[in-house]
Amino acid sequence: MKVAGIGFRSTATAADLQAALALAGTQVDAVASVAEKAAAPAMQEFARSVGLPVISLQEQDIAGEQTLTCSPRIKARFGTGSLAEAAALAGARHGAAGARARLLAPRVVTADGLATAAIAERLEP
Repeated sequence: MKVAGIGFRSTATAADLQAALALAGTQVDAVASVAEKAAAPAMQEFARSVGLPVISLQEQDIAGEQTLTCSPRIKARFGTGSLAEAAALAGARHGAAGARARLLAPRVVTADGLATAAIAERLEP
């Protein structure tokens, strides 16, 4: 199972999120983010438009995740280096006790900086 972790600013649109996923360049089975962002209208519209389920994560689900990149702002807010990378990892493990996950690459960022995406895949326990 491959999951796209999505991070975005409050002004991002569904098109911005779609652009971030396109930059990641990999087909996924679901998208994931923290609950506040997962419920945001832009995320819901984006998920509907691409036909993917949204995995809603709690902040404690991503806190402490080891990521490939680090944003000081995200580190201070969520306790992890990258919201997109941490959400991808936690989302890929979601619902599979004992599962592990790995990032396929560092997060990608849209040209305007409004959205990020990272892809992780679940590994068999």
